[in-house]
Amino acid sequence: AAGTEETGLPGLTGMGSVQQGWLELSNVKVVEEMVNLIKAQRAYEINSKAIQAADEMMQMSNRLRG
Repeated sequence: AAGTEETGLPGLTGMGSVQQGWLELSNVKVVEEMVNLIKAQRAYEINSKAIQAADEMMQMSNRLRG
């Protein structure tokens, strides 16, 4: 864990509290994060194809000069 240690009473001065029988929910929006992951994957694929095309063009250029 990063940062400095803090002590205090639960529920006071900005401290959290624990309640028995309650379910803690994640603050991550799963659907939104999946959409972001798909966008990142597509961008990676596009960049990979661009690099591959540039490599093929350089190989062709070298063959034509050769």
